[in-house]
Amino acid sequence: MAALPGQTTIPMLKYYFTFCVLLCFILPAKAQQATPLNTKWKGFERVNFSIEGHDAYYVKPNKPLPGNPWVWRSSFADWHTDADSVLLSRGMYVAYIDADNQFGSPQAMQVWDKFYAYLLKAAWFSTKPALEAVSRGGLYAYAWAKRNPDKVSCIYGETPVCDIISWPGGKGTGMGDTTSWKQFKQVFGFTEEQALAFKDNPIDNLEGLAAFHVPILHYISNADKLVPVTENSNILVKNYKALGGTATEIVIDKKPQELFGHHFIIEHPEEIADFLMSNAYPVKSVLPYNDYYKVRGAINNFLYNVNKKKKATVAFLGGSITFNPGWRDKVTAYLKERYPNTQFRFIAAGIPSLGSLPHAFRLKRDLLDSGKIDLLFLEAAVNDRANSTDSLTQVRDLEGIIVHAKCANPMVDIIMMEFADPDKNRDYALGKTPEEVANHEMVASRYGLPSINIAKEVYDKIKNKEFDWDRDFKDLHPAPFGQELYFANIKALLQACSDSINKRLHPQLHPKRLNAASFVNGNYYSINNAKLDANWSINPNWTPTDGLGTRPGFVNIPVLSADKPGAELTLNFTGTAIGMAIVSGSDAGMVSYTIDGRSYKNIDLYTQWSGGLHLPWYILFDGNLKAGKHIVKLKISDQHNPNSKGYACRIVNFLRSE
Repeated sequence: MAALPGQTTIPMLKYYFTFCVLLCFILPAKAQQATPLNTKWKGFERVNFSIEGHDAYYVKPNKPLPGNPWVWRSSFADWHTDADSVLLSRGMYVAYIDADNQFGSPQAMQVWDKFYAYLLKAAWFSTKPALEAVSRGGLYAYAWAKRNPDKVSCIYGETPVCDIISWPGGKGTGMGDTTSWKQFKQVFGFTEEQALAFKDNPIDNLEGLAAFHVPILHYISNADKLVPVTENSNILVKNYKALGGTATEIVIDKKPQELFGHHFIIEHPEEIADFLMSNAYPVKSVLPYNDYYKVRGAINNFLYNVNKKKKATVAFLGGSITFNPGWRDKVTAYLKERYPNTQFRFIAAGIPSLGSLPHAFRLKRDLLDSGKIDLLFLEAAVNDRANSTDSLTQVRDLEGIIVHAKCANPMVDIIMMEFADPDKNRDYALGKTPEEVANHEMVASRYGLPSINIAKEVYDKIKNKEFDWDRDFKDLHPAPFGQELYFANIKALLQACSDSINKRLHPQLHPKRLNAASFVNGNYYSINNAKLDANWSINPNWTPTDGLGTRPGFVNIPVLSADKPGAELTLNFTGTAIGMAIVSGSDAGMVSYTIDGRSYKNIDLYTQWSGGLHLPWYILFDGNLKAGKHIVKLKISDQHNPNSKGYACRIVNFLRSE
């Protein structure tokens, strides 16, 4: 019987007892001692080094191909290496890092991230390696690939472990292993119940890989009793194809087979090499993420908290792209994996349809009142365009949010993000920077904040033929591809920031404001402050009666409403800006208002979306008032939008900046 892959420290006799053979398969290889000297591997130069105590190496072809394509072995580095020899002879590199005993855990993925970054920086490797996953190596390769689908050209699996319940758990038809199962639970910090409920196996969460069209090839044996294909490869391939991915299984049933069908002879390794090389080469031109973010003042205060205090609060403020599952969940998971000893508190404050104006006035109630924020992710560029927020108001909103947040916590770090939409693509195609992007960048620059211009990146990458909007991105509410792309950019920025000097900064002095009237004290002003005539009433738990949808935070709440023309209210307030937040449904009417006895102005409360949704809608009456006391009078008009079914005005909050 052949020696088992990676078992260099366990002597293997040709006819050793079967139980010992099985035991040797299960127990991982002892890490090879690192050496600073280059050695030879199958006749090629091997460069040896170490990443955080993990032995690593890469093997150099005699004549590297343009772009330095490479194959990354995930485990059992010396098992079935014939395909690697073929690739080396053709000009591809081979690389490996020993992270055994980790079962593809988050800790192992941090090591893999560092290994990948090192090879790109030190050896100029291509950005998309081909992954080789032998046996338990499937846990590593798929864990990293799912975290980084943008960085993988293809995956080859040989009898890959795809579900820990099967191996090492042995909870199905497979033989399993109690020692490795116990070790797996220790590495992940799981109880038995938590291990059984684990939902991030290779068979799970394959949407990102499928969205990036990463091809998969598995060599398997139907006789495999250690890693039964019906519990592993078959399920992964079925799930992947259901998501639109490309996956192929090659069944090797030819005898002899060893180790209960887990080991078999590969007669044509060049076919595996063909698959790996055809996907990894030629190396495609990919625009780097660092072209589209600016580190500026970085996030050193946040990094100080996570590294020294081991405690941090991270908040996400935005619209539906922040509210929906996707990049936000991936960022929270990444932070917890990157800083496993830090106690995080995450605040998801995304609400669909809301842009910078709502954020400026809801910041205090929805975020700041909940306690100190250490890192704030802020996005508003998509909804500012959709909501037709004018340029001056955008600047006042964004600056107001930044200054307000820093007044609450001078040490808060803020990352500003400009997401993509078709309107921005059209602007860039015309050679102009979208107004919303320019305003975000202007405010970020003034206050030394990191920012990411994903809108420009999406346009450029489409032009560079890296992907297609209709096929891949699909909508301004990104499909899985777009969510992965957003996360990849944010992760790249976070990693770049972590490379900066890790020390706590002193609070920065506030620079001169871009606009003196920015809403730095924006807040909600209660509807209970209004003086009402008999036509108005407050419903303490408003819900629609027409069956239309609502937005979170704008239903089952107190709402001040009237639906009769002539209904009037008066609001006394002190401040420099005033407005209102309403819900605008299919019966939204028109109102007229006056401030301090000036001429009445009319506002149509019906929006282009009101026919199908009770939309949260923020209206600024005036943002240029002199500081002091003012009076607003508002009444319902006897006119309404032709598409509206009524005259209703439903006020959730008044908006005020003092």
